[in-house]
Amino acid sequence: MTLPSFVRGTDRDTTLEWCRRIDGGPFASLALGDRFAYWSHELVTSLAFAAAATERVRLVSTVVVLPAYDEVRLAKQAATIDVLSGGRLTLGVGVGGREQDFAALGAPFAGRLTRLDEQVAVMRRIWKGEEIADGVPPIGPEPVQAGGPPLLSAAMGPKSLARSARWADGLAGFDLAPDPDSVAATFGSVHAAWESAGRSDRPWCSTSAWFALGDGASERLHGYARAYLSTFGPEAAHAMAALCRLSDPGAIRDAVAAIEVAGADELVLVPTTAEPAELDRLVAALG
Repeated sequence: MTLPSFVRGTDRDTTLEWCRRIDGGPFASLALGDRFAYWSHELVTSLAFAAAATERVRLVSTVVVLPAYDEVRLAKQAATIDVLSGGRLTLGVGVGGREQDFAALGAPFAGRLTRLDEQVAVMRRIWKGEEIADGVPPIGPEPVQAGGPPLLSAAMGPKSLARSARWADGLAGFDLAPDPDSVAATFGSVHAAWESAGRSDRPWCSTSAWFALGDGASERLHGYARAYLSTFGPEAAHAMAALCRLSDPGAIRDAVAAIEVAGADELVLVPTTAEPAELDRLVAALG
């Protein structure tokens, strides 16, 4: 379950209530997304808050737009959150597709694919306690999880998957519908990329989707999606939002079952309201 940190007006009390309900509910993970040129809460700060407000669930970034960050600072922040959460952090990373987020941070948009691979290598070295520059001692703290938090890639295309297979522990995907056939095909590509890279370990496969329940659920779901996707233009945003369909209990139950059959290790649901009652509606829908 994702925190409603992208819903405008979400405050401390609401966030704390969601953390407590997610931690005490039938959820495996608490997830958080990343945008800068948006009204959302900042990702790393929110992960630290969630680490203090929960005890059980894993904390997952879905996903950090890594090339927009200073990888040394992020590696230290991630290691700190891993320590403070007792080793519960999973870091999803990707290159992002919105130039506004890079412009807001003064980071170059071009060359971000190559930069991602280089940044991951630096972060891995930091988490292993290695020196990354002459005269600079190892950068702590040492993560609770040996070698650092698991890294999930948001890569989707063949070339990006091939690159990710060299360093990632799995996939953090996103699907508007979600469409089980499309999800299964993506997971198949992930497994093929792992095999081509000579990997013997099994990749973790997850995908995400927006949902809405209760009165006016369909209108809220599509309105939320259009607003979030508005950076791609009104026509594209409208067309993509129309694909979203998790707006009634039956659709959600069917999607959970179908995505599991498609080979998912985890389905990450993303709320379109900050009302804590949405969690009650979801739990009831899932039975």
